[in-house]
Amino acid sequence: MEWEIVIGLETHAQLSTQSKIFSTSSTRYGSAPNTQANIVDMALPGSLPVLNRGAVERAIQFGLAVGARIAPRSIFARKNYFYPDLPKNYQISQFEVPVVQGGSIQFVVGEEEKTVRLTRAHLEEDAGKSLHENFTGPYGESSTGIDLNRAGTPLLEIVSEPEMRSAAEAVAYARTLHALVVWLGICDGNMQEGSFRCDANVSVRPKGQAEFGTRCEIKNLNSFRFLERAIQYEARRQIEVLEDGGKITQETRLYDADRDETRSMRTKEDSDDYRYFPDPDLPPLVVTSDWIEQVQAQMPELPEQKRTRFQAELGLTPYDASQLTMERAVASYFEETAAQLPEGQAKLAANWILGELSAGLNRQELAISQCPVRPAALAALIARIIDGTISNKIARDVFAAMWEGEHDGNPDAIIEARGLKQISDTGAISAMVDEVLAAHPAIVEEYRAGKQKAFNSLVGQVMKAAKGKANPQQVNDLLREKLG
Repeated sequence: MEWEIVIGLETHAQLSTQSKIFSTSSTRYGSAPNTQANIVDMALPGSLPVLNRGAVERAIQFGLAVGARIAPRSIFARKNYFYPDLPKNYQISQFEVPVVQGGSIQFVVGEEEKTVRLTRAHLEEDAGKSLHENFTGPYGESSTGIDLNRAGTPLLEIVSEPEMRSAAEAVAYARTLHALVVWLGICDGNMQEGSFRCDANVSVRPKGQAEFGTRCEIKNLNSFRFLERAIQYEARRQIEVLEDGGKITQETRLYDADRDETRSMRTKEDSDDYRYFPDPDLPPLVVTSDWIEQVQAQMPELPEQKRTRFQAELGLTPYDASQLTMERAVASYFEETAAQLPEGQAKLAANWILGELSAGLNRQELAISQCPVRPAALAALIARIIDGTISNKIARDVFAAMWEGEHDGNPDAIIEARGLKQISDTGAISAMVDEVLAAHPAIVEEYRAGKQKAFNSLVGQVMKAAKGKANPQQVNDLLREKLG
């Protein structure tokens, strides 16, 4: 039997506010346990939540970016369940009426463009953290510790429709979503710190069947690699169970990266089990059209808009435009570089950023914000190629010196100090060409016999004589002229 995998993702993006969603406690990562939890986070009697306006504005930003409807009135509810790191024994979330409704994410899988619709995106608070491993109590006994620093951290839970049909599609969707929330500045996207994590709902069904199979939810996948491997394993597991005549139990599962497998965590709850009801301590959230317009006015240009503009105005290829808009910081670096070059030279800037500069960043695992060559310096280097001061080959040597900080990264100073100026004097190059032709009659005869590789060999000999400084175009032109 042929099987079809059905995948939907629930993604938790930690919002980039400085304080929590219902309290004034800091959201800073890495503080000592329980140093960032106040009376609201600890649910002490008499404490009341107050909604963080910044969290709402970030949710509105996301909704506008994905073409969703922003609800003019949404409700906060209590999601009731008991867990040691949930002090109130309920989580404040949104259920029936979320602030963001609908929308879609467009992404590319291989060479295919795909669109996945979003069901909703709603605001909620995070729980604390239970510390099980290597934790001992005051008398050395094996214990579980509770850290409430994360309790109340603002989250935007983004729920997709179950429209993905492979682990590769799910990863492409998640990467695109991750890039978008980081681009907007509403989430730092740090997966190691738990700022962006996915729950994958996976089911299988016979190919051609309309009805969904029983789904299992894999919780808290905090890397794209784990997301892909967990889905692949879970799909295989479910198919094996069904082909052996068994039934899939709806449950929540965890992914064990060491064993590369999912394992049962608990029976999957339905919404009825959480006994949702409107939170009596929080009034409905009202988002006016004026507020939406204010947020819209502060929105950055979106990746798709930049891609279109880079192609239409700067003449970039679709590939270059796509690569340069994967990160907002990279797009800004490119625009700053291109703005300092003559009109029509943006393609050359793109080549350098996607080539030499990206290679350098990857080698040293640096973000573009840490790049030792700033846009103005790169533009100055490219300008020396354009005006013929240096060749593209020599420019790579100059760039390497700039990267190491030679002469404070000033390309003109490096060119001058190393004597790298390109020879463009026609008379000087002509003399070198004559010497090479006289010294290599056998290669000349090979060329005249129709061997094109011989021409490249002659070019190499001239460049060698010029110590790499001769203008390559002039060398080619003079060689062809003298060879007839």
